[in-house]
Amino acid sequence: MTKVPFAAAMSRLGTETAFEVLARARALEAQGRKIVHQEIGEPDFDTPKNIRDRAKKALDEGWTHYGPSAGLPEARAAVAEYVAKSRGIKVSPEEVLLVPGGKPVIFFTILALCQPGDEVIFPDPGFPIYESMIRFVGATPVSLPIREENDFSVDPADLKRLLNRKTKLVILNSPANPTGGVLTEDHLDKIVKLLAKFPAATILSDEIYSRVLYSGEHRSILSYPGMKERCVLLDGFSKTYAMTGWRLGYGVANKTLTAAMARLATNCHSCAPSFVQIAGVEALKGPQRDVELMVAEFKKRRDVIVDGLNDIPGVSCKRPEGAFYAFPNIKATGFSSKELADLLLDKAGVAALSGTCFGAGGEGYLRFSYANSIAEIQKALKLMRELLASVPSVRR
Repeated sequence: MTKVPFAAAMSRLGTETAFEVLARARALEAQGRKIVHQEIGEPDFDTPKNIRDRAKKALDEGWTHYGPSAGLPEARAAVAEYVAKSRGIKVSPEEVLLVPGGKPVIFFTILALCQPGDEVIFPDPGFPIYESMIRFVGATPVSLPIREENDFSVDPADLKRLLNRKTKLVILNSPANPTGGVLTEDHLDKIVKLLAKFPAATILSDEIYSRVLYSGEHRSILSYPGMKERCVLLDGFSKTYAMTGWRLGYGVANKTLTAAMARLATNCHSCAPSFVQIAGVEALKGPQRDVELMVAEFKKRRDVIVDGLNDIPGVSCKRPEGAFYAFPNIKATGFSSKELADLLLDKAGVAALSGTCFGAGGEGYLRFSYANSIAEIQKALKLMRELLASVPSVRR
């Protein structure tokens, strides 16, 4: 086989392990194995009917052609209106970028702003694409520890220790993947004061789970005076409206940065599909009852899985305040994160993720997605309990 001479940057590009574990699980299913899926962060609900119907109508109306790279004017206006209302700030359509999914906002922000010599602070454990992209562009990743004893929120003291004149970008994620942690108002107040001392640093605020919150109201750093101008907001439709396969997300930033990211979009994917953007307008402006019902069901599932995990010897689990992930501490089992995740899949037929898929700070934890039925969650808990009860025979 001919050896392909890849660019050096490719050796620095990571991946999202959830898709790799999903592929392994599907391969086992193809061999006749029964697998309980707790690995992929995808709502198991159908996209609401009003959104599907609007997409069908949009196809019949001819929304099948190229649109502007930054998004259709009506879609940008709808997002601007929604963000202005939900975050309590002024947003113009020119500050909005529609993209195929949320990841391009991460990709384009880091590509547009960061280069060798720059430092980028990112949550650890956190969404793996953050660190992957930082390394890809040659910037220096700086790990911001996200600790269980801090309820998986950011400790402002840790951020203070890491900020310096080389800091080009700070990435925040609330509600967070993989921990379900939420930034408290007190922590946000302190973070904003810290960032005021480093005005050259941009903030990427990943709020893709902003509507999957179990108590209180979502707090955004963009809502603080003067912060919107130096922030990039990442949000979208995949999690809130069960639209993962539709591939539609958005970024909100100052006009100069939005224009730069739109130029990257032109060079990358041209534009997000027009009929999908029209469906996105309906998602934001149409009935929200399906979202409320979905979040209520996630809350029920959260309680089932957290209570069940806490009943398993050697396992303890904080109750997440947002997103749809449980992040149990498995240190007392004696297994490393990867060892136990592999055993769960290979021996018990439960697909979960090692905490180290989300950074070195995830060692000692697993991530379970409870975007699955209560019956499947209970099955996974039973299989995990049985596996750990048989630990001596498994280890032999």
